[in-house]
Amino acid sequence: MQITEIKLVEIKMPLVHFFETSFGRTYERRIILVRVTDADGAQGWGEVTCGESPGYSEEWTDSAWITIEKILAPMVLGREVASAAHIASLMGWARGNRMARSGIETACWDLEAKKLGRPLWRHLGGVNPTIGSGVSIGIQDTIPQLIEKIRTEVEAGYKRIKIKISPSWDYDVLKEVRREFPDILLMADANSAYSLDDTEKLRSFDEFGLMMLEQPLAYDDIVDHAKLQAAIKNAHLPGRTDQIGR
Repeated sequence: MQITEIKLVEIKMPLVHFFETSFGRTYERRIILVRVTDADGAQGWGEVTCGESPGYSEEWTDSAWITIEKILAPMVLGREVASAAHIASLMGWARGNRMARSGIETACWDLEAKKLGRPLWRHLGGVNPTIGSGVSIGIQDTIPQLIEKIRTEVEAGYKRIKIKISPSWDYDVLKEVRREFPDILLMADANSAYSLDDTEKLRSFDEFGLMMLEQPLAYDDIVDHAKLQAAIKNAHLPGRTDQIGR
């Protein structure tokens, strides 16, 4: 495989429904698509999944564009590799920037799968044509609005429901969700909105049988997350365990 061209395309995608976390509310996504072309003229597409600002991770749309254009693309262009599996090693010198790198690498996997006439999922080692999936639902304007969105997703077949929470949108919301949906696999994602001072409130979520409480504290604070983990009991519902997710 020899990549002869890497093209970046930015698209602006209005969301069907706003998505809100403790960071704020999003109405539109700016997304970078990566198109690679090989020496035979075959093409593949990838996506850079970072957000529009560096609030969620160090990478963001504008930084990823420059990183690919100035650093990563020159490392890949014109180099001969045996397969898409070796593309990542060409960019190994650059630290971090995993989302930017994955845009190029995914595009190369897509290209290779097309040339082999295989679906990408099978080329990557997938076995089942369908898999159980969960969905993430942002903070809504009202609890009834949230309940209706959850009902829509459950009826659509999603196996797990993750809802965003914040200090002003947590216990009462979780309580009402559990009342309406006592048996669903339920997660809560705080996006670093709490501190150890909120341990008692976070412990109160035990009664809702959460599969996972995701990133309640600072994203890189492993020590305090370990302390909070020790303070949270097992879920009260059979077969489920509270976990703190990153």
